Amino acid sequence: SPFSLSFLSLWPIQEGTPEQIMLVSLTMSLKKKEGGRTEVIDNTLNPDFVRKFILDYFFEEKQNLRFDFRLEKPLGGIPGKKCGTIILSAEELGNCRDSATMQFCANKLDKKDFFGKSDPFMVFYRSNEDGTFTICHKTEVVKNTLNPVWQSFTIPVRALCNGDYDRTIKVEVYDWDRDGSHDFIGEFTTSYRELARGQSQFNVYEVSCLQTPQVTLLSFSVESEFTFLDYIKGGTQINFTVAIDFTASNGNPSQSTSLHYMNPYQMNAYAMALKAVGEIIQDYDSDKMFPALGFGAKLPPDGRVSHEFPLNGNIENPYCNGIEGILEAYHQSLKTVQLYGPTNFAPVVNHVARYAAAVQDGSQYFVLLIITDGVISDMSQTKEAIVNGAKLPMSIIIVGVGQAEFDAMVELDGDDIRISSRGKLAERDIVQFVPFRDYMDRTGNHVLSMARLAKDVLAEIPDQFISYMKSRGIKPNPAPPPYTPPGHTHHTQI
Repeated sequence: SPFSLSFLSLWPIQEGTPEQIMLVSLTMSLKKKEGGRTEVIDNTLNPDFVRKFILDYFFEEKQNLRFDFRLEKPLGGIPGKKCGTIILSAEELGNCRDSATMQFCANKLDKKDFFGKSDPFMVFYRSNEDGTFTICHKTEVVKNTLNPVWQSFTIPVRALCNGDYDRTIKVEVYDWDRDGSHDFIGEFTTSYRELARGQSQFNVYEVSCLQTPQVTLLSFSVESEFTFLDYIKGGTQINFTVAIDFTASNGNPSQSTSLHYMNPYQMNAYAMALKAVGEIIQDYDSDKMFPALGFGAKLPPDGRVSHEFPLNGNIENPYCNGIEGILEAYHQSLKTVQLYGPTNFAPVVNHVARYAAAVQDGSQYFVLLIITDGVISDMSQTKEAIVNGAKLPMSIIIVGVGQAEFDAMVELDGDDIRISSRGKLAERDIVQFVPFRDYMDRTGNHVLSMARLAKDVLAEIPDQFISYMKSRGIKPNPAPPPYTPPGHTHHTQI
């Protein structure tokens, strides 16, 4: 269900005072894991958040939700005293997968500013089943004009009307003020069915009782949103590559304290992470042949240090047969290479990026799993490699094993702040980092630990995949017809 959130603050604050301007946001957590974060709204006691949270509802489960309200500037509240109310609304989502793109302009809006004209923006509300309204979109502010032309925007149809084409859509027009007390200009109502008529006499709206100001729909188009499975059914292959840390900080593999220690009775953390992620992702690759690389070791016979060597020892063909083949090559490498250092990620990231750069038509997508124990040594080079890789059909999963501090990995993850290099921002977020220790089952159940790990690290892959396909305008191929065994014919029952 999508949650529409608004917050009523009861703190005694003077709005508009420069020393007390607030930036507020709300974070939702499910099972102690952050499930979504709203946009930040500045300088208001009553924020109405546009961003929605989508959850899977299970009747048979108790799904505790936690909401954290954050301020950019700490304010002196009174402990134990009620400081405000969070208002939630929930509605079951329809199955509509269309997205609408539209653009509006206005003319002869009311002049609200004493100096200059108005700074207009529009706010769109979807009507709920109980007759209330929920904010679903807010346009940008167009400064100092009574005749604004707003940028086109795209919104899921289910966010706009939940697939009900006749449901009322309310649109309010405001003049933006720095102190948050935006001046109301006017409003109008419409519906998806009306908007779908496109630019016409039906989509010119009066927005005040003076019946002079008008808002006009300039363009309207709709297209279906494709899912991850649409591309998989259309033949897109997921190519899986693993890169394993062979630096000396892992400890001597022959000693039981080493992260690479081969216990005959149970897998080490490297093997568990590899098996957990690989056994799920291998089903999206038809040939089950996976490149497996190592980094940070001295190689025989001359002892040169490599940050991009094949685990099977074959430079020309680093592919291993299935996950079991990768595990076997990993075990053999531990017997032949010398753990060394430093911990460099950029070579293996660039290795996968070279393959991804060669296939950008949507037929293949590349996932790199890096398993490491320590602090990264080539941060600037890795950030540059990730920024470049964000343009390509690839994602990176980093699993940290052991007890080291992984602060640098969190920076690479880019969930809070998009990663950048040399002033260039990554086109999209392609990195997911998790420390394996957070998933270790207290009872020692390694199967459960691996299942938890795989669920979390792979959860972002479909969205990252879709973000690449959408950014390149790539649509899935039609799914092939169902397989019919030779000599078998379908019989239609009447």
